[in-house]
Amino acid sequence: MFSKNINELNRQAWLKKTLAALPTGSRILDAGAGELKNRQHCGHLAYVSQDFCQYEGQAGGAPAEGLQPKSWDNSRIDLVSDITAIPAPDASFDAILCSEVLEHLPEPTHALDEFARLLKPGGKLILTAPFASLVHMAPYYYFSGFSRYWYEHHLPQCGFEIMELTANGDWFAYLKQEITRLGGMERQRGNWIWPLAYVYSLLGVFYFKLRGNKRAEDLACFGWHCVAVKSSMNTVGARSVRISVVESRMVRNENKLKKSDC
Repeated sequence: MFSKNINELNRQAWLKKTLAALPTGSRILDAGAGELKNRQHCGHLAYVSQDFCQYEGQAGGAPAEGLQPKSWDNSRIDLVSDITAIPAPDASFDAILCSEVLEHLPEPTHALDEFARLLKPGGKLILTAPFASLVHMAPYYYFSGFSRYWYEHHLPQCGFEIMELTANGDWFAYLKQEITRLGGMERQRGNWIWPLAYVYSLLGVFYFKLRGNKRAEDLACFGWHCVAVKSSMNTVGARSVRISVVESRMVRNENKLKKSDC
C-alpha cells in the first residue's frame, strides 16, 4: 500500500541488464520458466523454456497455505520435464536462466549439475533466488532462501566460476517491505485491529525515509543475483569433485560415530 515492490523491481532491472548483455542469437534455456515472465528480456536470444508444469495455483488445487496465485498458466512451456533431467543434449545452450526457482526444488544442487551438463564451455548461468521468503507456491516450497555462502560453496563444486554475486537490497530494505505488508496481512487474516497496523506501517515508511541509506546486506537481503561461467573442467570432472567431497564428509561422520562409541 505504502511502497513499491522493490524486491521485484530490483530483480527485473538486474535481469534486463544481464540478459541484454548476452550476444544476439545466443541459445538460452529458461529453467523453471513458469508463466514466462522473463521472456520479455530475451527478444534478441534463441529462447527455450522448461518447467515441470505440475503447479496450477489455487485453481489447480494448491493448498490454502502461504501465498498462492489464483491461477498459474504454464501452457506455453517448450520442454516439460523435471529440472534435473531436461531432455536436451549435452552442451546445447550458451546460457541458462534460473530465476526464483531454487527454493522450489527438493535438491537444488542436482539442478546445478544438470545446468553444467547442458551449458557449453564458457556458457553463462544466471541465477536469482531469495535469501528470506514467505511460504509461496506450496507444497512446492522447500527452502526459505539461500545465503551467498551457498553459491560460493556449491557452484565451484559443479564446475562454475562465479563472475558476479550481488545482493538485492539489504536487511533494512527487507524490514521495510515486511512492515509495509503488515496492514494488508492483518486485514486479509481478519484481525479487527488491522487499521492500527496501517498506521504502524505508515510510521515505518516515514522512518525509512529519514534514516538515510546505510546498508546491512551482510545481515540479510531480499536475495542474491548471480552470474557464473561454466569452467573448462568437464561435467564429469565437476561431479567427481562433488562426489569426493560428499564421500569425505561421510568418512568424517563415520569416524565421529566410532569415537562416540568408544
